[in-house]
Amino acid sequence: MGGSALHMGARRKLGRQFGWLWAAYAVSAFGTWLAFDAFPMIAIMVLHAGAAQVSLLAAAGLAVGAAVAVPLGPWMEFRRKRPVMITMDVVRFAALMTVPVLFLLGRLTFVQLVVVSVVVSAADIAFTAASGAALKALVPREDLLVANARFESTSWTATMLGPQIGGAAIGLFGPVMAVAANAVSFLLSAAGIRAIGGTEPLPERAGPPPRLRAGELLEGWRCILTHPALRPLFFNQVLVGGLIMATAPLLAVLMLGSLGFAPWQYAMAFTLPCVGGLIGSRLAPRLAARFGRHRVMLISGALRACWLPGLAFVRPGTAGLVLVMAVELGLICCMGVFTPLYATYRLDRTPADRVARTLSAWSVSSKATIAILTALWGLLAAVTGPRIAIATAGVLSLATPLLLPRHEHDAPRPAPSRNRRRATPDSESA
Repeated sequence: MGGSALHMGARRKLGRQFGWLWAAYAVSAFGTWLAFDAFPMIAIMVLHAGAAQVSLLAAAGLAVGAAVAVPLGPWMEFRRKRPVMITMDVVRFAALMTVPVLFLLGRLTFVQLVVVSVVVSAADIAFTAASGAALKALVPREDLLVANARFESTSWTATMLGPQIGGAAIGLFGPVMAVAANAVSFLLSAAGIRAIGGTEPLPERAGPPPRLRAGELLEGWRCILTHPALRPLFFNQVLVGGLIMATAPLLAVLMLGSLGFAPWQYAMAFTLPCVGGLIGSRLAPRLAARFGRHRVMLISGALRACWLPGLAFVRPGTAGLVLVMAVELGLICCMGVFTPLYATYRLDRTPADRVARTLSAWSVSSKATIAILTALWGLLAAVTGPRIAIATAGVLSLATPLLLPRHEHDAPRPAPSRNRRRATPDSESA
């Protein structure tokens, strides 16, 4: 495809309804990053929790929240997705608002923080699964990559700016107010989804309503593991994400501990490189149009795995700080290209009647893997030291490109249906 196709892809209009969905995503993403690390800060500064309790708080939100979310995939599959998304937003708002309310009443406890963390984590998984299905129904297939690239650029913008603004807000008003602001962002997100308007068709069901039996609970994993394209992509994404996240606390211990970096230097090392996510997500549709989606996904996925070993060589001083920023910039730029391509590839190849269950199973597996690998790498670091543990994760990450799907399996064409429309009445033609 030529330059005109690249230009059109970059400026493609996806319609008013997608605009509301995008706005809802943006406001909740910024709210989440504004409250970045607010829960650990509340546990430490307000409840005087120790290191073990703070670690428990982080692990419980991921692991228990993932377990709670397992039955939500089958439950939402044949329901309209926008009401599910609004419900999950309201659940997150209500759960988070209990923190400032109980704080003002002098009754906030550590157990309450754990319960809220679990509820929010489970609702996050359900919302993500429902939003993927809603996006597939709302946006024509040829526009999915552009839509996912816009979500990805918004995510990295929030990651880059949110903690900086949130850190200043926490310094002025305290971490409890940051949690309240995050809660309000979910309420605004619900309002944005409600404003999409139009009629969302009820998903068609072949056969009787599914019951929450073991077979139905496992249907998402069955769809992933029996699909020749989704299976390798699933293992690649889950392992790469788990290895990256497992090294994050170890790098914090290394940089803030023995290497003596100041907290502001540590924060800068991970926020400034997020501009790479903006660059990568903007390049993804252009590169895919020019070189082919599958080829660009393979190359960016392979390059994404090459950066992690570099973090094991960080040293004190300016040179060490520049090294971390350079590694993070390269890693995040590759992720910015890869993520919208992989998200589109996954949606394209997931049957329409299994999207919610498949995305839910994917998110549950990802969060559970992060929790398990983070715990294992914490034990490894206790025995060998954080630098060797980081290096081990880096070496293992070099093998993950072998799990990427080598062949471009064709995506199934949607079957004609009176309940499915290529575009909603008020969406603009590309």
